[in-house]
Amino acid sequence: MSGIARIRSRSVALPVANIDTDQIIPARFLTTTTRAGLGRHAFQDWRWLPDGTPNPEFVLNQPEHAGAAVLIAGDNFGCGSSREHAPWALLDAGIQAVISTAIADIFRNNALKNGLLAIVVTPGEHASLLAAAGETLTIDLQSQRIERAGHAPIEFRVDPFARQCLLDGVDQLGYLLARQASIARFEEARA
Repeated sequence: MSGIARIRSRSVALPVANIDTDQIIPARFLTTTTRAGLGRHAFQDWRWLPDGTPNPEFVLNQPEHAGAAVLIAGDNFGCGSSREHAPWALLDAGIQAVISTAIADIFRNNALKNGLLAIVVTPGEHASLLAAAGETLTIDLQSQRIERAGHAPIEFRVDPFARQCLLDGVDQLGYLLARQASIARFEEARA
């Protein structure tokens, strides 16, 4: 996992409330324990028509949104069953951050542990971001601010430990392994 300090990207809006993890990545694609290739199935039932062709009505299939890495989602994003495959699919599809008024706790924890920045903003800030969907945003994780041209920065909060892991580009295990020598010294001093 690479460290995240800043994300600079156009935004794309998917203002649908209560998008659950089965809509993000349907259960029938949970047969893998690797991330590679899951991006093709992100939002599978919305992105693809029954004949397997891209649904031109789905926002992530529209050419003007190609390469957008910041998803502005509707309220209560990521509700439903716990599955790490949901943030994996979004990351593999090129999404690096999700912004919403509410993000389900389990999804948010899975996202942060896997390198997907999950940001909660106020309804007013969310409405402003939605109204300007497609604009370029800079998300600074160090200062915990979303910067936009012509607008005051939007401040957000990420759990301090999760933030440090994202900045360092490690998960919880990686954080501990990086401190293995200190842990060994601590244990030796108390043996």
